[in-house]
Amino acid sequence: MRTALRIALAASAALLTLGVAQAQEKTLRIGTEGAYPPFNNLTADGQLVGFDIDIAKALCDEMKVKCTFVAQDWDGIIPALQAGKFDAIVASMSITPERAEKVDFTNKYYNTPPAIAAPKDSDIKGVTKEDLAGKTIGVQASTTHFNYSTKVYTDSTIKPYPTAQEYQLDLANGRVDAVNDDITVLEGWLATPDGACCKLIGAITPDIEIHGPGAGIAVRKGDTELVNQFNNAIDAIRANGKYKEINDKYFKYDVYGGES
Repeated sequence: MRTALRIALAASAALLTLGVAQAQEKTLRIGTEGAYPPFNNLTADGQLVGFDIDIAKALCDEMKVKCTFVAQDWDGIIPALQAGKFDAIVASMSITPERAEKVDFTNKYYNTPPAIAAPKDSDIKGVTKEDLAGKTIGVQASTTHFNYSTKVYTDSTIKPYPTAQEYQLDLANGRVDAVNDDITVLEGWLATPDGACCKLIGAITPDIEIHGPGAGIAVRKGDTELVNQFNNAIDAIRANGKYKEINDKYFKYDVYGGES
C-alpha cells in the first residue's frame, strides 16, 4: 500500500510539474505590421524589429509568457485578430472609439503627435488647412492620420497609400506635395538618405476625438484578463527602467507622453 501510495504521489507531483511548465510555456501570438519604422519593420532577412517589437518582448518577459510575432498588412490587422490569427496587436494602433467597438484596448504605451513633411524646396509654411490648400497630401490609409487629413484638409487632395514607405517614395519623387504621419516616423525617415529630399514642416496639435489618447495594445473583445495582464506589465516596465532602456534605443525624447 505504501509503495502504491508513493507511486501515486510521485505521479501526481509529475503531473503538477508538467502543468506548471506548460503554463510557463504559454505562447502569446503578437500581430504587427512590419512596415512602419522605427516602430515596426521587416528586415531583409525577414526579422521583425522596432520599438513595438522590443516593447512587446519586454511585456511578454514581464508576463512570463513566450511571444511569437506575425506580420500582417495594416488594412486586415483587426479582422485577423478577430479571426484568431493572433492574440494581440502591438503595431502603434491609436486608441479610438471606432476601433474600440471592434477590439478591447490596453492603456497607452506611447503617445506622440502627428506632423507634416514636404520637399525641402516646398512653399508650404505651416500645417493648417489654409497652409495646405490646393496641395496633394499623401497618407497611409485606414489610420487616424488619414481620418484627420480627410476631415481637416478639405481644400486639399488626400491620396491614400497602403504603407508609409509608399507615400515616402512618392513624396521623394514629387508625386505628392506633402505627407501626414506620426512625427517620430517622419523624423526617422528624414534622417535617412531616402529622406534627404524633404523636411519637417511642423507638428499638428492632436485632435483627441480622431487621434485618441495614444497607441495601445488591441485584443479580442471580452479578453479582459489579457488586457489587465498587459496593463500591469506596462506599469512594471515603466517602473523598473526597461521602458526607458527601449525608448532611448530609438528616440532622444520620452515617447510615452504625459501621464494622462
